[in-house]
Amino acid sequence: QKSTKGSVVLGYVFRHLNLVEIDYFGLRYCDRSHQTYWLDPAKNLAEHKELINTGPPYTLYFGIKFYAEDPCKLKEEITRYQFFLQVKQDVLQGRLPCPMNTAAQLGAYIIQSELGDYDPYKHTAGYVSEYRFVPDQKEELEDAIERIHKTLMGQVPAEAEVNFLGVAKSLEMYGVDLHPVYGENKSEYFLGLTPTGVVVYKNKKQVGKYFWPRVTKVHFKETQFELRVLGKDCNETSFFFEARNKIICKHLWKCCVEHHTFFRVPENESNSLSRKFSKFGSIGYKHRYSGRTSLQMTRDLSVQLPRPDQCIERSRSKTYPKRTQQTGAKNMNQITTNGENEGTTKIIAPSPVKSFKKMKNENSPETQRSKTSAPWEENGPQR
Repeated sequence: QKSTKGSVVLGYVFRHLNLVEIDYFGLRYCDRSHQTYWLDPAKNLAEHKELINTGPPYTLYFGIKFYAEDPCKLKEEITRYQFFLQVKQDVLQGRLPCPMNTAAQLGAYIIQSELGDYDPYKHTAGYVSEYRFVPDQKEELEDAIERIHKTLMGQVPAEAEVNFLGVAKSLEMYGVDLHPVYGENKSEYFLGLTPTGVVVYKNKKQVGKYFWPRVTKVHFKETQFELRVLGKDCNETSFFFEARNKIICKHLWKCCVEHHTFFRVPENESNSLSRKFSKFGSIGYKHRYSGRTSLQMTRDLSVQLPRPDQCIERSRSKTYPKRTQQTGAKNMNQITTNGENEGTTKIIAPSPVKSFKKMKNENSPETQRSKTSAPWEENGPQR
């Protein structure tokens, strides 16, 4: 119902997924101009005007709202599994760029989690090519993944997923929520909200980083966004950026307020922040993050975590026709059955990642985010 609160909808989803460490996650939706928003637990659905204008029906996407700084330390295996699924998708869709050697390591952990130990009788030549790991995937990467997979004998899925997250968390763009803005002379910047603070990018390079305890004020007026930072000399400096319109500016401000609240240290552990926090907001607008903070979740003793005897149901990844060098072109119309899912059929045809991405719904938030999340993607549409 339109009168249903966001928290009720989120509760249904969390119970369905059997999640207890819920505050890292949220439901996103996309307005008609492809701007994404998070469902506000404190508001009912009718108050989400951008959502109401898109339906009915109304489409929401489950995903990570706050990326844990160290996902390996999440208490429950099922929470780590959801992080694994999200970060795997971030890499595949180009939101989390990584060099080839790292992509090979991550791909090997994905294969180990999915298929288990390498078995030469089951895993015949080209078996890795049935899976997708990165945009524009090349055979060279698949060969590297196969070589590494052979060395991971004995790792159960949960172990492979933790190792995957251990590698992914060190990537520069891990957990970065990017927002396009303009600086002086209309030069393009990206503000990245991260677990540790705000990162500023210009021309593919990081030009500034402001840690959350040093951020003393976030403010917006019309299309102008202000970030006030306490320097080492205890003097404050304001940085001003322009957003494309007021709606986008307010969205950036809300995301920044929530990230700051979720990841900041307690006030008694940061005197400079406790003195300045009363100014953290915008005149005429009140927005507060209502969930638990990252620190509260690590110290919460109300629920015994991890819960005993948890059974994790893992879903299978989408598979594609195996790469074949000699016969791929000849077998374009051949229909075979997938042995692991009897009764399903697959058409053997070349299926590079580019064509797969074109088949996706161009208006879905996942497609839009994958196109615009990396600031160095040239000529991409604005998020």
